[in-house]
Amino acid sequence: MRVLLVEDDPTIADSVSRALKSQGHAVDSTNRGEPVAKTLERDPYDVLILDVGLPGIDGFEVLRRVRSRRIAIPVLILTARDAIDDRVHGLELGADDYLVKPFALPELLARVQALSRRKQSKIDMKLIHGPLVLNTDSRRAWLKDKSLELSAREWALLEFLMNRVEKVVSKEQIGQAIGGWEDELSGNAIEVYVSRLRTKLDPADIRIRTVRGFGYMLEEFSGAA
Repeated sequence: MRVLLVEDDPTIADSVSRALKSQGHAVDSTNRGEPVAKTLERDPYDVLILDVGLPGIDGFEVLRRVRSRRIAIPVLILTARDAIDDRVHGLELGADDYLVKPFALPELLARVQALSRRKQSKIDMKLIHGPLVLNTDSRRAWLKDKSLELSAREWALLEFLMNRVEKVVSKEQIGQAIGGWEDELSGNAIEVYVSRLRTKLDPADIRIRTVRGFGYMLEEFSGAA
């Protein structure tokens, strides 16, 4: 999963980030709520972990802005306010779950996993592009009915492109999607991953086109070289 964590307490943010990363998730963290809605419109995330007590606009306002843009990301609220009215208010604004501080990290991880499963159950587990099939649940891929071996980064890149067929994506967008803010990939590294994917996909006439000055685009499958 790719998780966006919005938490202004550096100790909590560090602990939560470490716990999520230990489970293999990519985590981006920010201590302010103002840019969150625009970030979610621009970049794909699987779960938003949102603290209520933020500087500037609080978590409730962040959540209101996210839902007003019809962004359907699962949201887990973190709050030091244990009053029933506050919890109800968060749920009414569109939160999917909440945790009251202090909380146990294993419980947070379990709740994040539950939110992800709930989201995944609502969408098709397969991405299909001509003879290429990705099962996003089992994390397996097939090309012309034969198993396709992919590294974790190659998988993430291919899934990202398959969700954006005929759309140009920049190296920056790719780097954030398959790496993260704290683990951003260099342009040269992204070129290497694209080259490896091309080598594996070209025999099936699946094309990743370079759009000079902009980035890359997975072309609509035509079946012809």
